[in-house]
Amino acid sequence: MEEEQPKRGLAARLEEGRQTFQPRLWGQLLAIGIVALYAILFVVLNARGVKVSFVFTSTRVSLIWVILLSLGVGLVLGVLLSQLHRRRQGRR
Repeated sequence: MEEEQPKRGLAARLEEGRQTFQPRLWGQLLAIGIVALYAILFVVLNARGVKVSFVFTSTRVSLIWVILLSLGVGLVLGVLLSQLHRRRQGRR
């Protein structure tokens, strides 16, 4: 009878582990880790300096800053243009 006691305890702990395991949480953590690793590699691989020429001046900056600045400007212009389109459609 004493031998069955530890086995039930182990079975109960295994069942409790199955009930508390959250595959969706682990999947999300894995996805976040992959995205973070990709972002770190993206920054590291685009760290070399490039010459950026403006109309009146030029400067040297890291390529990642050029990419991020382009992304930001594109995002802002996209939002502004969508708002302009929405206003024009509302007037009709």
